[in-house]
Amino acid sequence: MHYAELDLRRHPELYRVGIGEQGVLLVQPYKGEILPYWRFATPQAARESSEKIYALFLDYLAAGDFVGADMARKFLQMGFTRARRYANHKGGKKYDGPVPDDKKGQSGAHGRAELPRQPEDPVKAESARIFKAKWDEAEAHPQYAAMKKAHREQYG
Repeated sequence: MHYAELDLRRHPELYRVGIGEQGVLLVQPYKGEILPYWRFATPQAARESSEKIYALFLDYLAAGDFVGADMARKFLQMGFTRARRYANHKGGKKYDGPVPDDKKGQSGAHGRAELPRQPEDPVKAESARIFKAKWDEAEAHPQYAAMKKAHREQYG
């Protein structure tokens, strides 16, 4: 499915709840609505970003828009994972060598060696903790859980 070409607000039946951050930088119109607020370089930026994205998450829930809520949740997750990567690897580069063309956009090392971890960057580690708290809050939200279950039951 070519998410980048779809408007999943108009066609939520085409959305499949994925694993992890799958589709987060493709699914429109949500990418355009959430990405401008996604920042993790400093704890202050992470706090402001995670609070704004969580507010969007709540707005999507209030509107009955599960796909939007799930995309906001994924951006919170991605804030955590990217900040952790930068905390562990200076410059954020986790694997050695380029991603093979046929594997771009997929997660995992794809046969590449993981670079050695650097001493933890405490600034990025704090940014990661901030995003993790908001991600956990979103995951635990009872309305989100109910909507996720209903979406899976209705659409597969």
